[in-house]
Amino acid sequence: MILTGTIANVATICAGALIGRYAGRFVPSRMRQTVMAGLGLTVLLIGLQLALKSRQPLIVIGSLILGGVLGELLQIEARLESFGRWLQGRFAGAGNIAEGFVAASLLYCVGAMAIMGALQDGFGGKPTILYAKAALDGVASVALASTLGIGVLFSALPVGLYQGSITLAAGSAKALLTEPVVLEMNAVGGLLIAAIGLDLIGLKRLPVGNMLPSVFVAVGLVWMFGLA
Repeated sequence: MILTGTIANVATICAGALIGRYAGRFVPSRMRQTVMAGLGLTVLLIGLQLALKSRQPLIVIGSLILGGVLGELLQIEARLESFGRWLQGRFAGAGNIAEGFVAASLLYCVGAMAIMGALQDGFGGKPTILYAKAALDGVASVALASTLGIGVLFSALPVGLYQGSITLAAGSAKALLTEPVVLEMNAVGGLLIAAIGLDLIGLKRLPVGNMLPSVFVAVGLVWMFGLA
């Protein structure tokens, strides 16, 4: 059923926020770190599985190079961080509810997993990316709510609207997003997801935000070279 992945994501955010708010102090920090490391390995596996399905490696390479250059020119990561700092400053005096809401919303909505997971859901496939994201967000909600309070719970609303909108839009654009296009989009997005996994297990932080345009560049390249 369409939107299943987003519904699961919203549910784990709500559950994690409630657990973190009322029982988070009883969960040891080392246990949270171990669970996050395990989830990081899972994310890495999902990303690599998607990437290895590519039939046109040159499209993937070109998409990452061109998309990365575009992202650097647009300074996507810097703008996102600047926007986050502005929001945090804007709501700094509004209490923990606002701060928790802003911090969690930014964390859960920005990233390759949100976009690729919502697209995968919209294409009618099993939303494995969003299921993995749901597990990550649930654990993160426990940690955030234990320090920032119940405001983290309300971040489920923008997550539902954001990912749900992408899922529904993907479903209505199937004429453009043919099977070869989706395959290469998934391969590019899979590598970005694998990069998130590397970050989660503490190996290397890559500028994934600046490479997000690569996913959409892949669509243009597949059509440009008549591979769609």
